[in-house]
Amino acid sequence: MPRNADGNGRSAWYVAPALRETGLHSRRARLRCAGVYLVAGALAALLAACGSSGSRQDSSEPSGKFPVEITTSQFPSRQRLAQTEYLKLGVKNTGQNVIQNLAITISADKDAIRPFSIRDPQANLAAPDRPIWVLDNKWPRLVGASSAFVPPTANDKTYDLGQLNPGQTTEAAWKVVPVRPGSYRLSYGVDAGLNGKAQAVTADGSKPTGSFVVEISSQPPRTVVNGSGQVVIVHPNSQQPGASP
Repeated sequence: MPRNADGNGRSAWYVAPALRETGLHSRRARLRCAGVYLVAGALAALLAACGSSGSRQDSSEPSGKFPVEITTSQFPSRQRLAQTEYLKLGVKNTGQNVIQNLAITISADKDAIRPFSIRDPQANLAAPDRPIWVLDNKWPRLVGASSAFVPPTANDKTYDLGQLNPGQTTEAAWKVVPVRPGSYRLSYGVDAGLNGKAQAVTADGSKPTGSFVVEISSQPPRTVVNGSGQVVIVHPNSQQPGASP
């Protein structure tokens, strides 16, 4: 019988498989390391390319103050659950320079993420925002011939109304439905840009802001029958012809 190196006569069949297994693991480890190095190198190259451009997200936004005037500010102070309402805000560029991005920010609660919601103070909630109003799909829209949809920006509370030339006025409308009774304050502010470098100011140099105090009733809307036999809803802030006071 052939003898192995120690002369004990035992077969050395187990040695080769063990060495082959070790070699396989070693090759796999080397391949994994190579893969890690390749990914790291690609990320480093990408970051270097981004940094080498030397540009900032707000580099195209001009710095300075841009005079504006709030021409429209409408939102009913008395509302009812499930009754459609419209928030309307209009702004005029009273300065001599073009406003590249006229922005309007709306907030019912500074701690909430969405404009028409309040934040629930309970801890560990997956969705802490509680809506006061539900914004209809594809709103707000620019008022006028185009009626273009104005999507929110990266900040859900801020809407970019686009470019506003000197002397030009633009107006937007938000279609909402109250879903939470109570008394609330809805605030808004106007900016001349999206990154804070271009600042909108009023005639006295202050920031153009405003707010609405709204009471939402849980009572169903009052309806009447008009002269054509149609059932219509009487708005709480107005009187329909033929409606009782």
